[in-house]
Amino acid sequence: MPSTPFLRTESLNAKPVARRTVLKAGGTLLLSVLAPQLAHAAQILAVRVWPADDYTRVTLENDSDLKTSHFLVKDPERLVVDIEGLELNPTLKSLVAKIQSNDPYIKQVRVGQNRPNVVRLVFDLKEEVKPQVFTLAPVGNYKHRLIFDLYPVKAVDPIAAMIEKGEWSSDSKSATATTQPAATPAPATTPSSGAQANTAAGPVQPPVGSGTATHPAPPGTADAGANGKPDIAAAKPEPKHEAKPDNKAEQRAETRPGKVTRMITIALDPGHGGEDPGAIGARGSREKDIVLAIAKRLKARIEEHPNMRVMLTRDGDYFVPLPTRVEKARKVDADLFVSIHADAFVQPSARGSSVFVLSEKGASSTAARWLANKENQADLIGGANVKTPDKQLASVLFDLSTTAQINDSMKVGKAVLGEIGGINKLHKGSVEQAGFAVLKAPDIPSILIETAFISNPEEEARLLDNAYQEQIANAIVKGIKSYFAKNPPLAKSRQT
Repeated sequence: MPSTPFLRTESLNAKPVARRTVLKAGGTLLLSVLAPQLAHAAQILAVRVWPADDYTRVTLENDSDLKTSHFLVKDPERLVVDIEGLELNPTLKSLVAKIQSNDPYIKQVRVGQNRPNVVRLVFDLKEEVKPQVFTLAPVGNYKHRLIFDLYPVKAVDPIAAMIEKGEWSSDSKSATATTQPAATPAPATTPSSGAQANTAAGPVQPPVGSGTATHPAPPGTADAGANGKPDIAAAKPEPKHEAKPDNKAEQRAETRPGKVTRMITIALDPGHGGEDPGAIGARGSREKDIVLAIAKRLKARIEEHPNMRVMLTRDGDYFVPLPTRVEKARKVDADLFVSIHADAFVQPSARGSSVFVLSEKGASSTAARWLANKENQADLIGGANVKTPDKQLASVLFDLSTTAQINDSMKVGKAVLGEIGGINKLHKGSVEQAGFAVLKAPDIPSILIETAFISNPEEEARLLDNAYQEQIANAIVKGIKSYFAKNPPLAKSRQT
């Protein structure tokens, strides 16, 4: 009898023990089967390469956040990147074919399975670089992105780059060229006739050295005629003009279009670019492409005038951060900053062109941050130096500089808006103000032009039309010339 309960107890306890054991064993087996699948879940969805003189960007778009490590190898220069949780797929292998021979920094890329679940990329470089490797969370139509930005060890200097391309003329050349019309009144050589010529779709022999700018062309093509010929044309009449220096003539020069004593530098900023397409029209047109085309046309029109030179914040399809756009303009000591965009709205009926300047609220909200980042910069407008122990005084100088910038921006904005109103309906009949980050250079008059609504099918068609692009470029030039005729630029006191 005593043995019977003992056997019964053992049989009763055995069932739950066996059940737990089976569950544990089954769970372990299931995890062991699923673990490799989970490790291989990451998939490369797209690869993109954006080469530019400023830097080259390589983008790997994927469906999850990736863990990476990278290091540089010398002799020859290479960047090695290990990406965990990946297996080679055709999309990733296609990166090899996307490297262009004219890429400034990448010679070629090699892709291979370094070890299980780890893919290795080896970038063979053309020169030493400073890589930035980082990830971007999903936004808009993009999934997770792994970014490789390859910067040169020595940053590209905008002025040096323009000199190398033959796009940087000295002030002495400008003074020589601008004095030529007054001394030898020949047909189609006066500044006023040059201004009128810009209203037509095709230029009519601009004042000096328009050269080849009769159609939209890449910067290098349009610039060749704007730099080599003016000096030759202006050399002959120079002695005659210098024989009559008088105060009245100087006063008249301030109201005569194009009569300045130094070069006017204009920074043109085509919005968006690279990974950022901007607004998309109903036909699939991209804002970044349209505004770059308009900016190149505008550059050619402006450089028809011997006293003006242009710096593009981007001259190709690549991304430029907003602060970098402003920094580029300041490095070339720009007298004017013009950002070009094509508006979009949720309703396709919205239409019209607009001009924006910075708002007082936008400027004051970033004053503290601006001072913290820029306190080591030498000078601001008027030569005021914010690198001073008296932070309160520096803040006052910053506010004064910003107020002056907004006032000047309003003047040029009104001039440009008036000209644009002659070729397209205005979304609003006055210059608007908003806190655009790209307009926040405190020492450069800055405007943002919304050329038309790309979200409006009719206006999208106009934006894609060569004739309208010429019209909008000519209108902007007329507005800019009108502004500088009444507000000639002052002598520069800061160094760039």
